[in-house]
Amino acid sequence: MEESSFVSHSSYKSYPIDEMQKRSEAFLRDIKRRRTIRDFSGKPVPKEIIENCLKAAGTAPSGANRQPWHFSVISDLETKKEIRQAAEKEEKKFYGGRAPEEWLEALAPLGTDESKPFLEIAPYLIVIFSEVHGLNSQGEKINNYYVSESVGIATGILITALHNAGLVTLTHTPSPMNFLRRILKRGKNERAFLILVTGFPSDNAKVPNISKKELKDFTSFI
Repeated sequence: MEESSFVSHSSYKSYPIDEMQKRSEAFLRDIKRRRTIRDFSGKPVPKEIIENCLKAAGTAPSGANRQPWHFSVISDLETKKEIRQAAEKEEKKFYGGRAPEEWLEALAPLGTDESKPFLEIAPYLIVIFSEVHGLNSQGEKINNYYVSESVGIATGILITALHNAGLVTLTHTPSPMNFLRRILKRGKNERAFLILVTGFPSDNAKVPNISKKELKDFTSFI
């Protein structure tokens, strides 16, 4: 995407240091509540909420501002059913012998298996595609840069935006995911990145009793 000029960064907002500290602490408290959910409610979610969260994801930085992502938002029951059937077909192969034993042992505490009912129950599936390369108005190839990094950042913002709105999410990555491009009729220049399941948790939703690393275990200050 070409930019003809630079403009003043007038949207920046400065805060006193003490307020910055409070804001960082408040955000930390809130984001620590975020959990990956597999037990979803079928309670509907207004489309406008999803749209706002997608707009937030679209603000993500990207290599050369190519914005190499596409979000397919699915609420249609038949399409969700088709995606579930195709995903469970691949997952059955995964859990039935494709996955190394070490991988299955690592997954065991999370209680996952080839059954993926949430793909039909949750009100929305957001299938995130990465554009390996772009296309101009003449259909000619345009190189994209840092595609995985760019799409990963946009996905992180989307997950955070959905949490901020009061929804829960699940990142689902059946392997391989070629069936998603076929079902959703996406271009050959796109690759499925992941399925983001979102909605409200069920009344009896449970999550694994796990913990996150402490700051000292994943950070170094030099």
